[in-house]
Amino acid sequence: MNPYDRYVLPKLIDLACGISPVMHVRGAVVPQAGGEVLEVGIGTGLNLRYYDSAKVVSIVGVDPAAQMHALCQQRAKAIDIPVEMIALDVQGVASASARFDTIVMTFTLCSIVDPISALREMRRVLKPDGRLLFAEHGAAADRSVMRWQRRLTPTWKRFAGGCHLDRDIPELIAAGGFTITECQAGYLPGPKPLTYVYSGAAYPAPATVMT
Repeated sequence: MNPYDRYVLPKLIDLACGISPVMHVRGAVVPQAGGEVLEVGIGTGLNLRYYDSAKVVSIVGVDPAAQMHALCQQRAKAIDIPVEMIALDVQGVASASARFDTIVMTFTLCSIVDPISALREMRRVLKPDGRLLFAEHGAAADRSVMRWQRRLTPTWKRFAGGCHLDRDIPELIAAGGFTITECQAGYLPGPKPLTYVYSGAAYPAPATVMT
């Protein structure tokens, strides 16, 4: 791993993903979690403050970027919920099927190399009546903005940890085996190519609809 990815990028991601409008979105989504929670892309633990200890039994956080875990561990000490962190992507989690009550995924799907495979693994480990709670930036509704997202993404992802600006978040979630039941979308303050955000909830779709 080069020095930029090891030392600089984690701090930049923590800063960018911790600005007030982004934290407001996190604060609207994460408190809905309950039971045993799997957080995909836990990163530096920015979501931890928003979990409700009266509803959440435990949190398993997965993230291949082990260099971010030290800050996450510090934040985990400030909450009254057991937190286990695993330095793997979700495909590497050796979990029983239908284990988790809730999966939380925030500002993560943009940088997963194979998002559909990752979502299908999330569906496998989620209980049939469990929920996927998500908040993700992605392809804008405005074609002019989307064109800029497509132009910028090849360069952007080289310096932003593989982040894609132009992914169709609802389409990916559906292709991964989920039915979206709630979804809000719109721009946060800031440059439009970077700030179109989808947030909501989804349930595992019947297995017969998966491709």
